[in-house]
This record gives sequence, C-alpha cells and structure tokens, in this order.
Amino acid sequence: MTLERLAATIAARKGADPETSWTAKLLSKGPEKCAEKFGEEAVEAIIEAVKGDRARLASEAADVLYHLLVMLAARDVSLDDVLAELDRREGTSGLDEKAQR
Repeated sequence: MTLERLAATIAARKGADPETSWTAKLLSKGPEKCAEKFGEEAVEAIIEAVKGDRARLASEAADVLYHLLVMLAARDVSLDDVLAELDRREGTSGLDEKAQR
C-alpha cells in the first residue's frame, strides 16, 4: 500500500542528514514544527475543497497525508497504531464513538 511505503520511507529518514532530506529536515525541527506544517497543509486542502478544483484538492490532500505521517513519526506514533485505532472503531456509530470519549 502506498501509505505504508511512505510511512516506511519517513521512518527510514528519521536519522538522515537534514541537508539531504526534506523529511529529515522537518523531523529535526521537532514535533511542534511538524504539527505546524501539517496544519498549514490542512488549511491549504480546505481552501482547495472550497474552491472545488479536484486536481488541486488531490494534490493538497497528498501533502496533508505526507505531513500527517511526518507529524506522527515525530511523536513515534506509527501508521499501524492509527490503523489499529480505525480497526477498533470499525462498526461503531460515529455518534456512539464520540459519546464514549
């Protein structure tokens, strides 16, 4: 799966030289900067969703997914952790799940 390969690449770049890897550069700036960058990309995706440009939205959504995985890696949360949480929620009404929080 593409997301799994991307997550593995991000994990492999954690120890890379920030001068040669954008991912390593982001991670070297710490979790807070990674979260900030994720937020910026999410806003850009929202703007494209409102504008209705499908191609631009797809591009921005790809940026969001990449930066989400970088942010998770910065806090040592794996894609498998997130997928396990989604599996746990499967079959549960969104309303019921929110009420349990």
